[in-house]
Amino acid sequence: MPAKEKIILALDVSDVKYAIEIIDKFKDYVGIFKVGLEVFTAAGPAVVEEINRRDKKVFLDLKFHDISNTVIKAALNAVRLGAYMFNLHASGGLEMMRSCKEAVVDLCLRENIRKPKLLGVTVLTGLSQEVLKDELGIQHSLRTHVKQLSKLSAEAGLDGVVASGHEVAALRNHFGKNFLIVTPGIRTSWSPPDDQKRTMTPRQAIREGADYIVLGRAVMNQPDPFKALELITAEILTA
Repeated sequence: MPAKEKIILALDVSDVKYAIEIIDKFKDYVGIFKVGLEVFTAAGPAVVEEINRRDKKVFLDLKFHDISNTVIKAALNAVRLGAYMFNLHASGGLEMMRSCKEAVVDLCLRENIRKPKLLGVTVLTGLSQEVLKDELGIQHSLRTHVKQLSKLSAEAGLDGVVASGHEVAALRNHFGKNFLIVTPGIRTSWSPPDDQKRTMTPRQAIREGADYIVLGRAVMNQPDPFKALELITAEILTA
């Protein structure tokens, strides 16, 4: 896979026109654009359609988490919208994930639609071991919790998971090469610290076994985003 195909650029903006400007500016430098809650609540499905119109891939990062019936209906909308991949919270449980996956496969077969990649969200990169234990009441280690949620995702038939770089090596070792791992919380060595707790550089994440890395502020907050992408691409190639 070419280096640029491993890069997912986050459209973390609220201005629709600016989102489209970003798409047009960077479409030749990245493989996938991430449509998250911020831009989706501002632009709706139109932003996905704009990306597809340019023959680029969409990671619909809406983290579905609800009762099975609601998640299934949302997932089928995501399929018809043309998302290349989308995610749902693994903490929603095995039944929710499995029924969602089965409904997606059924729709794709009936309507001859390319099946998108389905990912289970494990533990958000903004959460720490302390929050997991003291606020959420989960007593085992963060790494154990990520592994358990990944196990549920695999049992449900999902294509892979979203997990921080700190858990990638253990997941890759346990689930093998065909289990997709998308890694957010990517920060370059020259980026300032922010609200992400479990971060990793592009080179480290790829070396650990990540299939895709999600970049947002690490690129967009740089004085020269194109130079930042060039350096990140070089890191991927040398990982």
